[in-house]
Amino acid sequence: MIPRSGPWAVDEIERYLRDTVIPVRIATIGSSGPMVQSLWFIYDDGSLWCATQSDAVVVRRLRADPRCGFEVAADSPPYRGVRGRGRATIEADEAATILPRLIDRYLGSQPNPLGDWLMSRLDGEVAVRITDLTVTSWDYSGRM
Repeated sequence: MIPRSGPWAVDEIERYLRDTVIPVRIATIGSSGPMVQSLWFIYDDGSLWCATQSDAVVVRRLRADPRCGFEVAADSPPYRGVRGRGRATIEADEAATILPRLIDRYLGSQPNPLGDWLMSRLDGEVAVRITDLTVTSWDYSGRM
C-alpha cells in the first residue's frame, strides 16, 4: 500500500479498512463511460477482496481493464475514509473462501435467508481482488 496523502499512517488506514463494515465503492471505466458499483469487502494481506457473480458488469469491465478506483467512507458524520486506486484480478477459485467471510462480516454468523441465498449461487460467484493500492485518507471527526 502506498499512502499518497491524508492524516493516517499505513497502520491506521489498514485498521480502518479491517474494522469498517460498509460497502466499498468501486469505480471502473468502460466503453459506455464510468460506473460505480458498491460491493461488500474484506481487507486482507494488503488487498481488498469482494465477491460477485461472474457475469456482473463490474466483472466484465475489470477483465477488460483492471484499473479501478475505490472509496470506503460512510455517508454520515464523522466524515472520514479512504479512497484510492488499484488493479483488480478476478479469481474464481477464491469465491468459495471469500463469500462466506463476507456473509459473516456483513450479516453475522447466525443463519440468515440472504446469506443462504447468496451461498446457493456460489457456483456463479467470483472473487475480485484489488491490489497495488495507492490511497488517500481523510478524517474530519475532530471538527465534528
